[in-house]
Amino acid sequence: METLKIIKIGGNIINDEPALNTFLGKFAALEGPKILVHGGGKLATSLAQQMNVKVNIKEGRRITDAATLDIITMTYAGKINKQIVASLQAHQCNAIGFSGADGNTIVATKRPVKDVDYGFVGDIQSVHTETLDILIQNKITPIFCAITHDNRGQLLNTNADTMGSALAIAFSKSYQVSLYYCFEKSGVLKSVDDENSLIKNMSPQTYKTLIDQGIITDGMIPKLDNCFYALTHNVHNVCIGLPEMVFDATIPHTLLHNS
Repeated sequence: METLKIIKIGGNIINDEPALNTFLGKFAALEGPKILVHGGGKLATSLAQQMNVKVNIKEGRRITDAATLDIITMTYAGKINKQIVASLQAHQCNAIGFSGADGNTIVATKRPVKDVDYGFVGDIQSVHTETLDILIQNKITPIFCAITHDNRGQLLNTNADTMGSALAIAFSKSYQVSLYYCFEKSGVLKSVDDENSLIKNMSPQTYKTLIDQGIITDGMIPKLDNCFYALTHNVHNVCIGLPEMVFDATIPHTLLHNS
């Protein structure tokens, strides 16, 4: 079975132009089928502050009112997505930008109000790979921003980690999928300021223990939840760490597994 690499990058890489250019050059040269998923929360936050729109984050998730959704759509699907696509074209990687609405690829529902009203935030319901399969088979690389739709005309802000996991699960039926979450740390750390405290292997039991000990908190919890959910749904492997790990397996990172 052919390997498909699904790689998610976040705001720290996106906001660092030299780092992003270096990453995209290596990504363009990466052999075989691949999909890139990007966030852009830091740039969206900066733009919201410039426009005097209140930024509200709850448990690592952005509360998205109508004004915030406009900013996210402009930032994610516009500026960031198209700049990445243009950069990849310059590296001779034929790429095309996607939100979940494009090609009806990712359908979500507005998150129901429970303890928190998250506004226009989407929980993924289905992933349709038909259009993406055609592109990948023709050596065109999909570049996803963190926006879905509800099939009734409404765009929804959706966590990029969740989108990476959902895409990986959907493609696991036809590919051996490797899912990578790239961020500014070398992986999951026991001490957030100590790169030497890297946890190289993490099982579900290790994860639960680290949460109980208060070592893993806030935004890392939904990220790791997505990782283990993917692993239990036939995704081959999940790695967390610096972007370099995608191109060099000897770079230290966290490998997640079910056993």
